[in-house]
Amino acid sequence: MVEGHQERGPKSGVDPIAPWYQLGYIIPHRYTDLDSYQFYRVAPEGMMLVTTGLNLAEYTLESVESQMPAFYSALDLLAKKPVDRISLSGVPVAAALGRKRMLALLEEAQVRTGLECDTDAEAHIATLRHLGVTKIAIASRWSDAVNTGLIAYLADAGIEVLACKSRGRSLSQNKAASALADHELALALGREVLREAPESEALLMPGGLWFAIHAVPILEAEFGKPVLLNILSTTCSALRSCPHELKERAPQASPHWGMVLSSANKTT
Repeated sequence: MVEGHQERGPKSGVDPIAPWYQLGYIIPHRYTDLDSYQFYRVAPEGMMLVTTGLNLAEYTLESVESQMPAFYSALDLLAKKPVDRISLSGVPVAAALGRKRMLALLEEAQVRTGLECDTDAEAHIATLRHLGVTKIAIASRWSDAVNTGLIAYLADAGIEVLACKSRGRSLSQNKAASALADHELALALGREVLREAPESEALLMPGGLWFAIHAVPILEAEFGKPVLLNILSTTCSALRSCPHELKERAPQASPHWGMVLSSANKTT
């Protein structure tokens, strides 16, 4: 347990001029752009993202292993900040490690920091379970190897992937992608895979660097199914973890951003 952690968080109500919730976020790359941009579009007012980064070179186990010392350093840094929860961004990181090892790593992180620890991949699983979903479609911007790892990870959690459509890119290509082009890609791949697998109960579009938040309400309106992005599932999990008395006083997520965040507004 980190010294002083018990003093964190508002003692009563929500301070109107200060963050009422701080989410620590370990990002796989050294800079923060679309992660924070999308978070502040979708998160309720007063939630703050506290980021630190790794320096992942590629979507491979070797690259992930090389970042383990930096991961522990990031945990220690965030544990010294007044954050309420820590999440590891980057679904390919979890997919490369496998679910058994990822869960063990999260348990170790929680003991090390005294904080609830999560990852985007586990947030997706928790959100799907919260929504009662077991069969999904995936649209991604990753290679077949990364997608295969993700499908296996989800299968370990009882989530069946009925179809997957991808525009395979390297990490460097995804970093350089145009936000507008990625919005259009989200619509194209999302529509393609949902039409191919109409029995799927939700669409997962993973990837912290994927600018897809504006595609979510469009796809949900067309297909009537929830669409999950990293930032939506991770924010939803953070909101669901809030103490009931704080959640009752805090601003709610805008339903404009879709079914995932709307589900976090429910108190039952």
